[in-house]
Amino acid sequence: MTLHQIGYVAGAVLVGWILFKLRVYPAVGAGYRAKILCTGLFGSGRPFDATLHTQISDDSYLILRPFRVQVDREARTVTASLLGRFPRTAIHRDGLGATLLAGRALVGPSAALTPSSRTPASEWLEADGFDDMKRVVANAFTEPNPRRLRRTYAVLVVHDGRIVAERYADGFDARMPLPGWSMAKSVLNALVGLLVDRGRLSLDQRGLMPEWRSPDPRAAISLEDLLRMRSGLRFSEAYGNPWSDVLHMLYDCHDAAAYAAGRPLGSAPGTVWSYSSGTTNILSSIVRRVVGEADYHTWPRRELFGRIGMTSAVMEPDAAGTFVCSSYMLATARDWARFGQLFLDEGMCNGERVLSRDWIRFSTTPTPQSEGRFGAHWWLKLNPDIGGDSAAAQRLAPDAFFAVGHEGQTLSVIPSKRLVVVRLGASIHIDAWNHAQFIAECQEAI
Repeated sequence: MTLHQIGYVAGAVLVGWILFKLRVYPAVGAGYRAKILCTGLFGSGRPFDATLHTQISDDSYLILRPFRVQVDREARTVTASLLGRFPRTAIHRDGLGATLLAGRALVGPSAALTPSSRTPASEWLEADGFDDMKRVVANAFTEPNPRRLRRTYAVLVVHDGRIVAERYADGFDARMPLPGWSMAKSVLNALVGLLVDRGRLSLDQRGLMPEWRSPDPRAAISLEDLLRMRSGLRFSEAYGNPWSDVLHMLYDCHDAAAYAAGRPLGSAPGTVWSYSSGTTNILSSIVRRVVGEADYHTWPRRELFGRIGMTSAVMEPDAAGTFVCSSYMLATARDWARFGQLFLDEGMCNGERVLSRDWIRFSTTPTPQSEGRFGAHWWLKLNPDIGGDSAAAQRLAPDAFFAVGHEGQTLSVIPSKRLVVVRLGASIHIDAWNHAQFIAECQEAI
């Protein structure tokens, strides 16, 4: 090949790379806007008002402001585009929530999924008193810094199995399902635990994906490695970069698990901890194959949510039909608390064993490679951006553990204090919400 030909090929490659990069921004931006609006409008039942609009168009998200949306309430779809180009559509289905379409046929049941039943024994009891706790909760709805809004939507505190404080922002109430974002990762932990407890999966199991077959080095990744986020797979979890793996996976992919499973190794399995939403979606795909196609979409409701009274819970799949357990699940604040109570009560609910004590213990045992910050799809320490390195964090009970999601969603479980605390909102400036301070005050109010 001559120098001229080499230069021509290099130039063509560069132009192709630039065009790809330019395409990704509008595709991801439109996908994000369509999906979040579809979930808010048809999943939570929120009006398309200034509150919802601001949540996805805050000053920190100026990059999204040029995108326009069209809502079809009859079809329950939301389409977003950048000046009419690169449109992305999300569709809402009963029992399955919102799914972002990514250019290929939608996979999964077309019929509505019926809700699971709730027994009277699963209803919450409410306790009188606890005025100090109610003051702490009321303070969570204040806005001390108008430039960095907290946007707390719901707070629920359960002590010893009874509600001791509960409050909602204007426009929200106890019946409204709200997204937990990465709190769904901890729910995926429970789904895997059901299969491990029944001997259908094992923690040392390897060769977990069809494309991970020896001599592929990814065949060495174990189920425990995936649960503890130490698979070694290269995956960028950068939400401020539209070209990161996590945003491409969530907003420009037909099959999130396939994309994540196709990533190469960056380190030997089991040696390096690295938080990855892709890892969770790989686990979700594994659960799908083990449970079987005929049962998969109803199985979480039947085997987990229905048994603990989480009737509002909806897990949302991608267009390939696999639940996006890294990020997409809705439930009311009371139902998120039911999930936390299951772990507080060591896997028991209404006198029935749902998860084994061994699984609860495993889930909350520190992953050594994480320096004690992470268990198995549960956080054991809070990150600095929500107060994890503050003085308040030192006041937290050492046995506390947390499900934590984007924009300050938190489910806190503190066994020694018999506390379960749910906080849901839209803290786009994440450091506006000091969760360590809030939980420390909850503990002290008890």
